[in-house]
Amino acid sequence: MYTVLKLPKSEVKIAFEIAWDDTKAFRDEAVREISTAKPTPGFRPGMATYQDVVRQVGEMKILETALERVVRAEYVKAVIAEKLETVGSPAVSVDQLAPNQAIKFSTMTPIAPEVTRIPAVKDCAVEMKSKIVSDEQIGDAIEEMRKMRRSEVNVDRAATMEDLVIVDMEMSRERVALEGGTGRDYRVYLSEPHYVPGLAQKLEGIKAGEERNFTLPFPEEHFQKHMAGKDIDFKVTAKSVFELKMPEANDEFAKGLGLESMSSLRDKLRENMQVEEDRRRSDAAEIEMLEKLVDRASFSEVPEILINEEVRRMTHELEHRVEEQGMKWADYLSSIKKSEAELKLDFVTQAIRRIQTAVLIKEFAKLEKVEVSEEEIDADIDRILENIPAEQEETRSQVASPDYRDYVKIQMRNRRTLEWLKGECIK
Repeated sequence: MYTVLKLPKSEVKIAFEIAWDDTKAFRDEAVREISTAKPTPGFRPGMATYQDVVRQVGEMKILETALERVVRAEYVKAVIAEKLETVGSPAVSVDQLAPNQAIKFSTMTPIAPEVTRIPAVKDCAVEMKSKIVSDEQIGDAIEEMRKMRRSEVNVDRAATMEDLVIVDMEMSRERVALEGGTGRDYRVYLSEPHYVPGLAQKLEGIKAGEERNFTLPFPEEHFQKHMAGKDIDFKVTAKSVFELKMPEANDEFAKGLGLESMSSLRDKLRENMQVEEDRRRSDAAEIEMLEKLVDRASFSEVPEILINEEVRRMTHELEHRVEEQGMKWADYLSSIKKSEAELKLDFVTQAIRRIQTAVLIKEFAKLEKVEVSEEEIDADIDRILENIPAEQEETRSQVASPDYRDYVKIQMRNRRTLEWLKGECIK
């Protein structure tokens, strides 16, 4: 017997009272466990009678050993019967545990937030504005492709602002070398804007073998905090100067890219860039749609454990992106002038909205009876397995597991629900 009480902050308390006779199967299992770990004289391990084990260790020891089994079994039955979406493990409080008495205990568990008001889809219309890729954009893309295929020719002359200069560089402040401020064979493209402001201008006209000494202020917002806003002394020695020769944008250039002519190259670029532009605008419209839906919906409180998990996930995603760009996580935090704890605090509001969005999509899936067939799940898992080498047995086993299958089903159902919502909301 149990009673369920839903509490604030998305928690649920379940109070259990299990009659003594209903615990017999669990106590018998406990007796086998105890007599296996500590055999009773005259019996093979695990074969002692209930009363013999009582005489050996006492009834309370049997009850204490059985308690975990009782709690787990009764809690799971109640959660399934009440259709509770619990989050994490329950906190258990034992109120009564004595021989020949009912076992009384209660559990406290966070539960997933609920949608308490579902928005009307008709009120969340979003207009997706189309944008045609321009000739200028095509031209810029061709220029980037020319840059990627340019050649570097070593020249014996002073560097112009269109050249590449290979230098050894030392940076210091007040005659103290900066950590990480020494570079060998450093490539400086004088026409590029990515360096410390003024560096390219200081190197204009330099020749191979020439040394230059100068001072430049680092930007206030520079990610290396010990250099931001400071006057830094540079010692630069040019090792070589390269003229950058761009290929002509002609049919030969297009053929080098696998196309017949510049006309066909422009057509292919326009096609690909339009697909990408449409995808970006579709993504933007989807985000706007979901924002409107969440704004017009109401939710029960999101439990703290879910918020913390989502914040950790968001922090990990950002750290991964930062490291992919070649920056250290500590340097990134310095650049935004925040500690990791402060950054996580900033993520809380966004984390709550992400959780609410997922809950709302799930609710629409229920309302619209969005289903995914077993055959579709099989096909998706087979597709994933095709890309995992046979020798990666552990990974393949995880992908084939029931838990991963449930994950795939949820992801497919959510995608299908999103597509339905976009069809209803985005015009």
